[in-house]
Amino acid sequence: MGFKKFSLMIAMRTVLVMLTLILLTFLITTPGYHAATLLVSLFLIVQCLLVFGFITKTNAELARFLDAARYADFSQRFELKGLGSGFGELGNAFTDILKRFQAVRTNQEEELRHLKAMIEHVPVPLMSVHYDGSLTLWNNSARRLFGSNHVTKLADLGQFGEEFSDHIQATRAGERRLVNFEVDGMEQQLTILSTQIITAGKQEKLLSMQDIQSELDVVQLQAWQDLVRVLTHEIMNSITPVASLSKTAVDLLDDATSKIVDHPDLVESLADVSAAVQTVARRSDGLTKFVGSYRRLTQLPPPNKKMVKLDVLFKQISSLVTQQWPNQGIDFSTNISPSGLDFNVDKNMIEQLLINLLQNAEQALTNVAKPIITMNASLNKRGHVIIDISDNGPGVAEDIAKKVFVPFFTTKKHGSGVGLALTRQVMVAHGGNVKLEKSQLGGALFRLTF
Repeated sequence: MGFKKFSLMIAMRTVLVMLTLILLTFLITTPGYHAATLLVSLFLIVQCLLVFGFITKTNAELARFLDAARYADFSQRFELKGLGSGFGELGNAFTDILKRFQAVRTNQEEELRHLKAMIEHVPVPLMSVHYDGSLTLWNNSARRLFGSNHVTKLADLGQFGEEFSDHIQATRAGERRLVNFEVDGMEQQLTILSTQIITAGKQEKLLSMQDIQSELDVVQLQAWQDLVRVLTHEIMNSITPVASLSKTAVDLLDDATSKIVDHPDLVESLADVSAAVQTVARRSDGLTKFVGSYRRLTQLPPPNKKMVKLDVLFKQISSLVTQQWPNQGIDFSTNISPSGLDFNVDKNMIEQLLINLLQNAEQALTNVAKPIITMNASLNKRGHVIIDISDNGPGVAEDIAKKVFVPFFTTKKHGSGVGLALTRQVMVAHGGNVKLEKSQLGGALFRLTF
């Protein structure tokens, strides 16, 4: 609509020029109209100049409009009423078109910001592997996963383990893999799902990487609890009558022996039977207590968390555990960095857990000439509280280290296999984990990550 009057003005000026040209031709071919011919010629020249100026102004404004559209300069306005008749409508039309472009661009930018905000807040880390080997971390979850480590290309993934780097490169579109991932001293289990995207003719592999370590720990502990619950129930049902009958049999044999003192051979036979039954009774009691200890694995209450200062906790534990250590020659030291470090835990659970680990370290130093035990606390790069308990004992063999947190497993002659299994359960209940590593002192190092 805005161009109608403008087009009419162009047409009228063109027609006027043509009519003037026809009149000039008539005057030139007719003798005696020299003055009129001169005047009409001047009028034609003026008309041509006006048309030329009109078109020049139009071209200039049209060029300005196209530049504004090309460079998305939506601040341009076309107030052209002062340039003459018809330009006002043309300017309004140009302004309206730019406003429409601006509205479309604004909507697209809002949709893009919305999509970016959604991607940023997706709890699953998202990463793209481009055709040239470069990497793009798309959201906060991905950046938190890699921490402060520099990750821009495939070669940078080697710092998180060769297995992880190999799996990232080998994963195909639509494939799901479970891989180990270690960063800032924390080991995680990631499930990786790959999708292939093609944009502008270039291939891109989009990977989602979800940490399922905590879920695996919870499921595994639940499975162990269910197994222990069933085993303890069945064993207790079987052993309780055996223990009761054994004690009854011992009492009956003692009573019978007192009544046949005149028959030495029979008394001796009954004594042998009594000894055997007493052995069965003792073993039944021992097995009952053994099974009872495993019930702790299935009856752990939810942690009652409160803020606890580590320096206070360390002092209390030291006073309980290390009183006899100077007499045994054990060199014990603690360190907390930063000094005012605290964390949100169930104090009673963590206190007992640390006491058990320190006692384990003490037992490991039985035949060590200069025994050393350290208990240190610190913050890792991700802001997690770390407690390390280490010794300079013989350490733990690699094949055994993978089994020490499994219920029923123990390397001690009189051990029950409950302590470390319970330690792991307490840490999982706190949302953390426990790990056995090689100590710089040469022995074992138990690392608790909260």
